[in-house]
Amino acid sequence: MAELKEKIVKLADPMQSSIDQSTQEMIRRAQQLGVETVFDRAVTMKPCAIGMQGICCKNCSMGPCRLPLPKDGIQGEDTRKGLCGATANTICARNFIRMIAGGAAAHSDHGRNVAITFLAAAKGEVNDYKVKDPVKLFQIAPYYGVATTVEVDGVVKDRDIREVAIAVGEVAVAEWGKTTGHLHMIKRAPQPLQDKWAEQGVIPRNVDREIVEIMHRTHMGVDQDYKNLIKQGTRACLADGWGGSMIGTDLQDVMFGTPTPLQAECDLGVMKEDHVNLIVHGHEPLLSEMIVAAAQSQELIDYAKTKGAKGIQLSGICCTANEVLQRHGVPPAGTFLQQELAIITGACDAMVVDVQCIMQNLANVAKCFHTKLITTHPIARMEQPNVLHIEFDEHHAMEDAIRIVKIAIDNFEKRGAEVMIPRHKSSQVAGFGVESIKYHLGGSFRGDYFTLNDNIINGRIRGIAGVVGCNNARTKHNEEHITIMKELIKNDVIVLTTGCSAIAAGMHGLCTPESAAVHCGPGLREVCETVGIPPVLHLGSCVDNSRILLAATEVVKAGGLGNDICDLPAAGSAPEWMSEKAISIGHYFVTSGVYTVFGYHLPLEGAPVFKDYLYKDMEKMYGGMWDCEPDPVKHAWKMINHIDKKRKELGIDKARDRVLMDMADRQALGME
Repeated sequence: MAELKEKIVKLADPMQSSIDQSTQEMIRRAQQLGVETVFDRAVTMKPCAIGMQGICCKNCSMGPCRLPLPKDGIQGEDTRKGLCGATANTICARNFIRMIAGGAAAHSDHGRNVAITFLAAAKGEVNDYKVKDPVKLFQIAPYYGVATTVEVDGVVKDRDIREVAIAVGEVAVAEWGKTTGHLHMIKRAPQPLQDKWAEQGVIPRNVDREIVEIMHRTHMGVDQDYKNLIKQGTRACLADGWGGSMIGTDLQDVMFGTPTPLQAECDLGVMKEDHVNLIVHGHEPLLSEMIVAAAQSQELIDYAKTKGAKGIQLSGICCTANEVLQRHGVPPAGTFLQQELAIITGACDAMVVDVQCIMQNLANVAKCFHTKLITTHPIARMEQPNVLHIEFDEHHAMEDAIRIVKIAIDNFEKRGAEVMIPRHKSSQVAGFGVESIKYHLGGSFRGDYFTLNDNIINGRIRGIAGVVGCNNARTKHNEEHITIMKELIKNDVIVLTTGCSAIAAGMHGLCTPESAAVHCGPGLREVCETVGIPPVLHLGSCVDNSRILLAATEVVKAGGLGNDICDLPAAGSAPEWMSEKAISIGHYFVTSGVYTVFGYHLPLEGAPVFKDYLYKDMEKMYGGMWDCEPDPVKHAWKMINHIDKKRKELGIDKARDRVLMDMADRQALGME
């Protein structure tokens, strides 16, 4: 640890690094112990100015070619070129869609692994996974082109669950590489949106082809038209949002259970000094689902007690945290930027990681403590010798999970004397989705999105916002997320959230029904108090952004707010985005008709023409558009102003009188 301390020239200011008290405390502790964290590295390492503008090309070995903007801006024709003659717009577009390819590949590979395991489970080839939600299986089957009924001797009956599951699994797996047709999930979008995609020629053919084609087009000397490049980026991102991610969410719900609202705690304070602390971190729930079951088994709890622990405390980081939260109530320990800090508590007996958003520095931090760092995925290993690799195999899923939990238990006795767990934690309600929102709005008897639409039309709810995405060490941890959400709900905009943004909302008390009385405008507060929901609805992990797409589609179907997603008084936001996945997500929301604002920056400033194409021309083609605003209050008001613009276009910008309806009025609504 002393060696690490000597290397740190500048240290992060904890108060300037995060608005979260537990994070501030652990940054101070890390600095006292001489343990370097991402917050310190953000001070000592500055980002590349040319790369931030999106105009550095390293796609061949004649480069990297850097095309900085002239100090006095572009005067007249833009003559900047790389060695091959590639213009700034071409370079910027190539870089942008390569980020889409990376993000789409990550989320869609997640979906692929789920689909393969689902099919194996349906065929009985694995024993630890079952169909837990047959109702959802039968609901989604028609979208996969799978019949749910069969006629026997003139009588129509439901097909056998196993038959339907196998058929759905086979169609799902084929979505990554089929040679003909288009993705099945596209038909879930509103018809006007499907028509736009068809007109623009961007309906995805299969998931893998669209990602591979980006890599081909951006190879040196292939596609050099920024409009044509972003067209392929659109195909790939739609293959992510309406394909790989949506399939992953669907099949996880069928295998593990569709989430329903539940209460849990969050933040680093959920760790317990007298328990074995096991943290799952990453994005794919195939292993973590088994770890939950293993950690709750009486046999392993009793084993933990033989080692001096009172029990096993399981918690999560990043989107694996959201997966096990929304189905089991397992508390999140923190967001992306808190992963090192969970180990620095000295109480983390094991951290189990799979894929995406895993910092390599975890191995360096773990060396300073007793923590066992365990990698589990064949495509995500670490070179450090202190990292244990246990390759997860779905055919022996529970066996692998039990082995991992036992390693954590055995490590409990090796803790050092210096354990410091922050006491800060919050309560939250999570586990919302299309189905549960429908239930809250009308119950099992008449669940429908009509109630939501009616309250948007009458002005109690001003509009809908999706606030999603990562943390970024270049911004103040959680500040942009929380400031934007508070500004939105204060102005009667209901918020749907996923990923680290959702964990941040839970940490800062915005995911409880009680928060409506404190933070909401009068209209949204009235709705939340009547229905019993928080003003910020936690919809799950980042792959579950497909839930937001489907919720928006349900609003369109309920009527009264236009015929397409772009007609809705709605906007999207990624305040502290960091990963390539965020670019893919942002672009599939834009091309699904959503005005989408990113915080921090977008790597477009070096190519003004391409930037204008994304910020202006996209709206003409798809109804949605990109925007960027680092100031969180201005960011929120860009969204609110867009929502107000849509309300005016719909003719609902003036408050509507509240009328006591009699039975004849209700019957006239057509609600049977």
